[in-house]
Amino acid sequence: MSRLILKSSWGLGSLGIASYFWGIGGGNGGNKSSNSTSLPPPSSPNSNSNSNLPIKPPSQSNSQEIFDPSSINPEGFYKYGFPGPIHDLGKHSEFISCYDRSKKNPYWVIEHLTKESITRNGDSGDRKKSIFKEDESIPFKFRNKLRDYFRSGYDRGHQAPAANAKYNQLAMDETFYLTNISPQIGEGFNRDYWNHFEEFVRRLTSKYDNIRVMTGPLYLPKLCKDGKYRVEYEVIGSPPNISVPTHFFKLIIGENNNDPSNISCAAFVLPNQIINNNIPLTQFQVPIDALERSSGLELLQKLPYYNKKDLCKEVKCEIIVREFPKQVNNVLALPSGGGK
Repeated sequence: MSRLILKSSWGLGSLGIASYFWGIGGGNGGNKSSNSTSLPPPSSPNSNSNSNLPIKPPSQSNSQEIFDPSSINPEGFYKYGFPGPIHDLGKHSEFISCYDRSKKNPYWVIEHLTKESITRNGDSGDRKKSIFKEDESIPFKFRNKLRDYFRSGYDRGHQAPAANAKYNQLAMDETFYLTNISPQIGEGFNRDYWNHFEEFVRRLTSKYDNIRVMTGPLYLPKLCKDGKYRVEYEVIGSPPNISVPTHFFKLIIGENNNDPSNISCAAFVLPNQIINNNIPLTQFQVPIDALERSSGLELLQKLPYYNKKDLCKEVKCEIIVREFPKQVNNVLALPSGGGK
């Protein structure tokens, strides 16, 4: 360190700087006038004086040190543990989830629907037997917990709906893991427009042999009063730790067994707010590449563009509103839980 400072001082042609760092407390430290007259010039490294300046070792006086870049090893940090991010993949009967530890929401969930999978049979699941539960495969400190939704004002909104997993009780039960749940506005969204949207996806199984769906939350910017865009969202929980998404998306893919090379697809982004049932579903359709940019996900990149057809040109993309009596849930003021 002293060598570096000294070289810097000489380069500036200022012995005063060097005297400031080394003239305090050493040799003849208190006698400034004596030091100023007895200091040898920097070009005389062999001068034998009473100066407080350090003398460079003879072996280094006429040589330049060469830095070895291979001595730098950032990967050495890993010996203390790889910091992440870690993407927790959960493989379940009806869906796969990818969990976001920082926002305590799914990044996304992926489902596969067929006409048979959504039809009730002798082994069909009963929603009344399913309960919300924490996913113990997630480390405790990163886990979203049941208590975090208590009196939050939000529904525990399924990303893979329970109604998509009717074919047996296990499949339905797994949709109630909190790694499949995000905070959603209840009345007017999760229990209404979003519910009708999920029903639209199930209806697609009457036209396509396979429906593949990716669903997830988004945190999008909005224009503020000062003319600047900002990302703002609420955080719930005790302590606050679960992010409330501003929007939700679905990427829908329709496949037919007799034409596996061509698919029909469409992406939709809906705000997490009350939506009037009269608004056309097509108003929420977005280009797939726009969804990629906003989500940071690469979508259908292995499929050539000429093998992709617009789903909403193949079928009528619309919700069908079926009004049912609203059930009032006043038990401890818990949200209904959502998820159809």
